[in-house]
Amino acid sequence: MAVYSNEKPLASGEQLVDVSKLFGVIGRFKWRILILAVSSAILAASIAQNMTPIYRSTATLLIEAQQARAIKIEEVYGFNSAQQEYYLTQFEILKSRSIAERVFDELSLAGHPALQGKPSLSNKAKAYITSLLSPPKVAPVDSELSSALTHKRRLDKFSSGIQINPVRKTQLVNLSYQSSDPRLAQAVANAIGDAYIASQLDARLGITQKASSWLGGRIGELRERLEQSETRLEAFRAQHNLVDVEGVTALDARELERLNEELTDARSKKAKAEGFLALVRQFDQRDVSGLESLPEITSHPSVQNVKREVMAVERKYSELNKVYGPKHPKMIAVQAELLTVNNSLRQQINRLIEGIEKEAQSAARRLSSLEQQFSRTKTAFSSLGSVESDYRRLQREVETNQLLFDSFFARQKETEVTGDFDAPIARFTDRAVLPSEPVKPNKKLIVMLTFITTLLLGAIIALLQDMFNDTIKNTADVEQALAQCALGYLPKGHKKKNVQQRSLAYFDPKQRRYSESVRNIRTALSLMALDKPLQVIEITSSQPQEGKTTVSINLAFAFAALERVLLIDADLRKPSVGSRFNLPLYQSGLANILSRTATLDECIVKDVQEGVDVMPAGAIPLNPMELLAGNGLQSLLTELKGRYDKIIIDTAPVQAVSDPLLVAPHADAVVLVVKADHTRIPLVQHTLGQLHQAHARVYGVVLNQMKMNKAEPYYANYGV
Repeated sequence: MAVYSNEKPLASGEQLVDVSKLFGVIGRFKWRILILAVSSAILAASIAQNMTPIYRSTATLLIEAQQARAIKIEEVYGFNSAQQEYYLTQFEILKSRSIAERVFDELSLAGHPALQGKPSLSNKAKAYITSLLSPPKVAPVDSELSSALTHKRRLDKFSSGIQINPVRKTQLVNLSYQSSDPRLAQAVANAIGDAYIASQLDARLGITQKASSWLGGRIGELRERLEQSETRLEAFRAQHNLVDVEGVTALDARELERLNEELTDARSKKAKAEGFLALVRQFDQRDVSGLESLPEITSHPSVQNVKREVMAVERKYSELNKVYGPKHPKMIAVQAELLTVNNSLRQQINRLIEGIEKEAQSAARRLSSLEQQFSRTKTAFSSLGSVESDYRRLQREVETNQLLFDSFFARQKETEVTGDFDAPIARFTDRAVLPSEPVKPNKKLIVMLTFITTLLLGAIIALLQDMFNDTIKNTADVEQALAQCALGYLPKGHKKKNVQQRSLAYFDPKQRRYSESVRNIRTALSLMALDKPLQVIEITSSQPQEGKTTVSINLAFAFAALERVLLIDADLRKPSVGSRFNLPLYQSGLANILSRTATLDECIVKDVQEGVDVMPAGAIPLNPMELLAGNGLQSLLTELKGRYDKIIIDTAPVQAVSDPLLVAPHADAVVLVVKADHTRIPLVQHTLGQLHQAHARVYGVVLNQMKMNKAEPYYANYGV
């Protein structure tokens, strides 16, 4: 069996989406869509007219920056107003349940009529569905619990009307409330700002009082700790007899440094004296000339003075010696004077040596004394290091306690002074005013949106319906989905016409379009059989009520205008051709000939309409399939071909019985009638497959009862 697909590969350059087809679909449903949109708009207008008007009042609040601190260690309020998070936090506080509950209680809104509104239909439906889906709840016995739940529901309904909208890149925030009562909307919008300001002041006052109390308790502890540390420091100082001028060890350090310097000087002097004595001991004390050669002696001032006197006397002696003789009194006096100054020089040197010896002894004794004193001072200084460490530790403890006490004491005084300062952290820039116009419902917008939405929804539904509608709708579907030749179409007539009128529509002057469509089908069949004339044409369909009999009759009328035509009713199950021409039920026909109970002439009715002969079905047999399967049909058709140019056979639907498949091999052409917008594509494909299996020569498809808005605009140019 051949398989047919309703999908056709895209040709080169063909669009994936046929826009003209989409608009065509919408055009077919335009009146339905428009009626639906208008009806929905009218319904929306009626509903909007009965909706309760809602008023909105808005107050504008400016949130100030605040940076209050009780101590320098940490901030009491925990916020940094320079950060964006501070303002975001304030906005969330404005949205909090505590602010809403405070306003709800202050304005006594528990029994306000605006909050006791009638439930809407949607709320009723929602409550009803919820009651059906959820198990029934037992009413709370506790009255307090019931009252709390009722209060919570009312508060939730009240909170749903509050709107907090910060103004971008500013410190402003809009406080809005929506209600059916405009005065309530105004009062609540202002009350929200007042409640926020009051709550923040209460919070700051409570925190300040708590901080002041905490600071007072801490100051007592710090004062006691400071006094204890000072007492320990004084006791330690008295115990060790410490004098802190520039530090506990400062005096001892300077003393030790001084002793060290004196000790160094004493050692130097002792070494110098001992070295001189060691040098002097190398000479005889009577050897004055040898001692005079020593630089340490010659450099002494007293020796230098005596030597000058000696040199002066010697110079005088030398001068007198040149003038006088040795016995001269002047020479004798000069010699005596020279002896005296030499003795004086010798005595001076001896005294110098004795003084140096005494100096060496004195330096040795002083060095020994300094060494002993340095040792004692050094020992005392070493023991004083640990004392100073303990002293410094106690002193640091006193300083730390003093610093903490001063800081806490200063903060406490500042907190006490500024504790009653009630500067608000927010203020109104615009208070809410009484609204004069409701914000909703926007009746015009509701009606407009409903109309536009319904138009779009109707168009989408039409497109979806067309997308999922797999029936044959026009001749293009015949060629694309069935891969068959579209012989033509017959327009859909008025529903009020009866069967007789539809059968004779070809001759109805009011249905010129219908008769022209039948002639087009006749022409299409004639053109397709130029090389081989078609004498026997079988007309069938996939299922009943597709109009195959009407097509057969009117096509016979069309051929009768040119040729001799015989119309045979081969639907031996439910024949209808005879009744269409008002033939009696006992009229012999095809079944009688095949069963050989009547002659051919007895079974043919001459000129029932405009030269068309009719062979009705005759007496309905018990075994119509056996009659059609025999050789009698072939013999009958052979005989009839000699009498008529066209033989049109109206057969039963293919999907109902197999009779058309038995007739198909004897026909020169098989025409399949498909009812537009009624017969599904898979069903027609299955019918075509069965006909091909029966070796039928299918020439094409006639689309019956097609709406003219789906037809090609051919007749518009001819005024038919």
